[in-house]
Amino acid sequence: MKKLISLLAATTAVIATPVRADPLADAIKADMPGLTAIYRDLHIHPELSFKEGRSAGIMAEEAKKAGFEVTSGVGGTGVVAILRNGSGPVLLLRADMDALPVAEQTGLPYASQNPGVMHACGHDTHMASWIGVARRMAAMKDRWSGTLVMVGQPAEEIGSGARAMLKDGLYSRFPKPSTVIAFHDSAALPAGTIGTVDGYIMANVDSVDVQVKGVGGHGAYPHLAKDPIVLGSRIVTTLQTLISRETDPLESGVVTVGSFQAGTKHNIIPPDAKLQLTVRSYTPEVRQHLLDGIARIAKGEGIAAGLPDDRLPVVTLQDQRTPATFNTHEVTTHMVDLFRNRFGQERVKLIKPQMGGEDFSEFYLADKSIQSLLFWVGGVSAEKWKAAGGDVTKLPSIHSPFWAPDADAVISTAVEAMTIAALDVLKKG
Repeated sequence: MKKLISLLAATTAVIATPVRADPLADAIKADMPGLTAIYRDLHIHPELSFKEGRSAGIMAEEAKKAGFEVTSGVGGTGVVAILRNGSGPVLLLRADMDALPVAEQTGLPYASQNPGVMHACGHDTHMASWIGVARRMAAMKDRWSGTLVMVGQPAEEIGSGARAMLKDGLYSRFPKPSTVIAFHDSAALPAGTIGTVDGYIMANVDSVDVQVKGVGGHGAYPHLAKDPIVLGSRIVTTLQTLISRETDPLESGVVTVGSFQAGTKHNIIPPDAKLQLTVRSYTPEVRQHLLDGIARIAKGEGIAAGLPDDRLPVVTLQDQRTPATFNTHEVTTHMVDLFRNRFGQERVKLIKPQMGGEDFSEFYLADKSIQSLLFWVGGVSAEKWKAAGGDVTKLPSIHSPFWAPDADAVISTAVEAMTIAALDVLKKG
C-alpha cells in the first residue's frame, strides 16, 4: 500500500508540474491570424521591382503603429523604420518586397489578382514576418537596449534595391548598423526548418552579352559567307572548359548560355548572332577568371574563324549584377547555436551554399566591418515533403508559378528566429 501511495504521489506530481511559460511563442501565436491576413493581402496584390508602393505603404503603416520612426521613399520605394531604445549596438533587419513577372498557377484562393505578376519567391512571407518582428521588438523594449533599424527593400529580384538604398544614404542618413540580418523562405527545406552557411551562402551573379559578327549569305553557298551560328556554337562549347578545365575543382562556378539568337529563315546565313550568358561564382578571383575567360574565348574563336579585327565578337558585361552574399563567421556560428538552443538540433542545419543571387550582400560589402547573416526558413509543407520523399527535384522551386509555401510555418518560424536574434544582438549589458 505504501508503494502504491508513493507511486500515486509521484504520478500526481508529474501531472501537476506546470509547463514552462514561453511569452514570446505565445505572443507570436496570438499574432499569427493578423500576420496571415497581411500575408494573403500582399500575395493577392504583388508588385514588381521599384513599383512596390502599396506593399511599402503597408509596412510603413504597421511600423508606425508599433512606435517606429518611419521614412519612406528611400532608394525609390524603400522603407526605413527606426526604434531607438537607449544606448547600445545598431542592428539592421531587412525584408525585400518585390514580386516577379510570373503568371500564378497555384490555385490558391488568395492567388494574385495582378495578371502576370506573382510573389513566386516568397517575399510576401518576408514582409509579413518583418511586421511581426517589429511588433515583438516594440512590445519587448524592456528586454533590449540599442537601436533597431528595419528596412523594407525594393527591387531585390533585379539586384538593384539594396544598392539604391545605400546610394540614397542608408548608412549616412540613418544609424549605421554593426550587424545586418535577413532571411529567405526556402523551397528546398521542410517547413519551419532553418538552414544557413558559414561563409558564402549565395553567389556572384553576372550577365554577359556576346555579339557574334559574321558575313551573311545564301545557305547554299556557305563558302561565300562567315557563319555566325557556327562561330557562336564553337563559343558555347568552348566556354564549358572554363569550368571543366580552367577552374580549380575545389572552387565553384557556372557559365550558362541562356539565349542564342540568330537568323530568320532556313536558307539564309545571318550576318550576326547574339548570346546571353549568366555567370555564377563565389570568390572575386574566380569571378574575374570567368569573365576574362569569356572575352578571351570569344576573341580566340573569332580569330580561328578567320574574321578580321573589326568583325571579332564583342563581349559586354551588363551593369546589373549581384555580388556574392557572405555570412561572417562570428555572427553565423553564434546564431546557429542560439537557434539550436531555441528550436532544437533537427530544425537548424548547416547546408550547402547556392548559386542563386541575393543583393542583401550589398549591406555587408558597403562596410566589411559589419557582421552579416542571411539564413533560410523552409517552406515546404510536411505533407508535400513526405510525398516527395525529401527529393527537391519533385517539388516546385522558388520562381515557379506553382510555388506556394506553408506560409504560417515560414512566418511564425521567421518571426521567432529574427526576434531572438535581435534580442541577442541588442541584449542589455
